[in-house]
Amino acid sequence: MSRSSGSSNGGVHILVFPFPAQGHMLPLLDLTHQLSLRGLAITIIITPKNLPLLTSLLSSSPSIQTLILPFPPHPSLPPGVENVQHIGNHGNIPIMAALSQLRDPIIRWCTSHPNPPSALISDTFLGWTHHVADHLRIPRIVFHSCGAFVVALFDHLWANFDSLKPEVDVKFDDVPQQPTFPWDQLPSLFRRCKDLQCRDKTAADFIMTSIAANALSWAAVYNSFRALEGPFLGSHYSVGPLNLVNGSGQLRVGDPEPGSDDGVVSWLDGCGDGSVLYVCFGSQKLLTAAQTEALATGLERSGVRFVWVVKALSAQQVADGFGSVPDGFEDRVSERGLVIKGWAPQTVILSHRAVGGFLSHCGWNSTLEAITAGVMILAWPMEADQFANAKLLVEYNNAAVLVCEGPDTVPDPAHLAHKLSDSMRGCAAQRSGAKDLKKQALEAIQVGGSSITDLDRLAQELSQL
Repeated sequence: MSRSSGSSNGGVHILVFPFPAQGHMLPLLDLTHQLSLRGLAITIIITPKNLPLLTSLLSSSPSIQTLILPFPPHPSLPPGVENVQHIGNHGNIPIMAALSQLRDPIIRWCTSHPNPPSALISDTFLGWTHHVADHLRIPRIVFHSCGAFVVALFDHLWANFDSLKPEVDVKFDDVPQQPTFPWDQLPSLFRRCKDLQCRDKTAADFIMTSIAANALSWAAVYNSFRALEGPFLGSHYSVGPLNLVNGSGQLRVGDPEPGSDDGVVSWLDGCGDGSVLYVCFGSQKLLTAAQTEALATGLERSGVRFVWVVKALSAQQVADGFGSVPDGFEDRVSERGLVIKGWAPQTVILSHRAVGGFLSHCGWNSTLEAITAGVMILAWPMEADQFANAKLLVEYNNAAVLVCEGPDTVPDPAHLAHKLSDSMRGCAAQRSGAKDLKKQALEAIQVGGSSITDLDRLAQELSQL
């Protein structure tokens, strides 16, 4: 099933396949919008429950169509789950495996289309689509929703998959600056794949070959910019931060209507410049009860002004040991703290003059949003690519400070309070580094800037296929 395709008129037609996770899908939809503005007809592969995420994009871009395919079942996925948001990061591998079952329907659709696609752009977690593109004799472009630094780490890990031993530190000799990571800070997908190797070699081999196929792509596109990751980007396309590129920001979907900010903007208006710490750990990560208690105590003892975004928990999540804001906490900190339960307008908050720090898990989208707001990150990386992103900011760009690390770490409240207080009142070098990155990010997305130049070059090369 698909929306009636305007791409049947003989123009250049591009097939786009996003991976169904917020941090992956949103930047690829931004890229899709930019390519449509540059005259390309596009069809997006989507499953039914993810279709609402395209509403704003489709209504603003008539040259973008959809190919709606049923989400294939998988024994490790509950019925009805079609997005990582509804299962957590451990759902990445079964969702990747489930979507690979769409190979034949995609090929049938392409070969029967009156104007078949000239190229396929797909997410880094959909590396198996390289072989679909090969079958169709069209180029495949991999879109990396993560940074180029972590992709360089992945390339090393997959190339040395069999020789790497669990719990042993890994030195990346072939990556610029030769970083070393402890085993438990390597990207989660690699470690899960390594664990699978003993229990389900078929599944492990699928993940390894799928991700490794990204290196075979005709081109690679990154939601990044050269001033941030130049040594790791090489000759690849860097087109970010995509949410800043003209015409993209309003297409962020799935959020409440603008203006529904629970009064946070008016609250921030009453605060001094740079005095507020914004606390948020992304759309998927939940803190345990012990972590939540420690963070609440640390915030209370720190004396800093703050906005803390917490997720509403289900009864099952509470039973599983995840935590809510302690009783009485909001009353005790009401004069200097604001707790938001549920969704928050993160980009609006970060860009407010009152916000001077961001306690973050360092997911790539949050990292880019902090950079584009010029706000210093107080890093607490936990999983996935977050340790690499934190190192990129803390050690390579001097635009962040590390306050805690690890998915299960329960920080000492007194130490955390001291760290938060010192960071918000000091760290002049890191604050300056964050502001420099903002300036360079804005330059990248201006006409003639590195990201706009790469974006125009990509659209031109696609249009000539």
